[in-house]
Amino acid sequence: MTYTVNASILLTDLPLTERPAAVATHGFTRAEFWWPFAGPVPEHGEAAAFVAALHDAGVQLTGLNFYAGDMPAGERGALSQPERTEEFRANVAAVVEIARETGCRAFNALYGNRVPGVPEAEQDTVAVENLRWAADAVAPFGGVVLVEPVSEAPDYPLKTAADALAVIDAVGRENVKLLADFYHLAVNGDDVAAVVEEHAADFGHVQIADAPGRHEPGTGDLPVGQWVRRARELGYEGLVSLEYVQSAPDPFAWLPREQRA
Repeated sequence: MTYTVNASILLTDLPLTERPAAVATHGFTRAEFWWPFAGPVPEHGEAAAFVAALHDAGVQLTGLNFYAGDMPAGERGALSQPERTEEFRANVAAVVEIARETGCRAFNALYGNRVPGVPEAEQDTVAVENLRWAADAVAPFGGVVLVEPVSEAPDYPLKTAADALAVIDAVGRENVKLLADFYHLAVNGDDVAAVVEEHAADFGHVQIADAPGRHEPGTGDLPVGQWVRRARELGYEGLVSLEYVQSAPDPFAWLPREQRA
């Protein structure tokens, strides 16, 4: 198994630029991040410091979210919100610059919460246009845009794999793929085993956490390991992201060190 650490939900007791070294200290060589800056375009020097921290730690950046707004306040993306298209596209340019510096090739595009008073069809049209924009921007260097169902966000319209796949079909770009977060799918009531059976070979990325609690595998009731193994058997060849909330002093104790790198 090849793992990557989501260092925006794990290792959060450390400043951003210290997290890549912590990833390496725990025996991993890959990390992904949600958009790590306050605005859609980093302030002067912020991106350079982030890139340098990854290089200095010898950690490969495997995934980066596009700007998703104020996530602690409940925002979950900007790309479907008509008044934020300029903001989103400015962020795409910033993401491309970081990708070219780091070799990152996977980019999570959170769809955005519904905007009251704006027809849903208009929001969906804007989303498709912006996803095409992002896909075309990262295509020259082999980048993939990921579309993710999300839980615990009532106004976020993509809840199931089918919801996300319908958007992906509408976009019509080969480098736009499903991000199969087994935790979000399970919590939303999707049939994760069926999603794996039907779509594993086409997954763009996999993220895992157990439920209830969104903690380490083995802390809840989800057969996470079984789903991952079956996805592999059916042709998924990508990374498995550890995207969970730490519940123990060592958040990686469940995973033998020899299996981490």
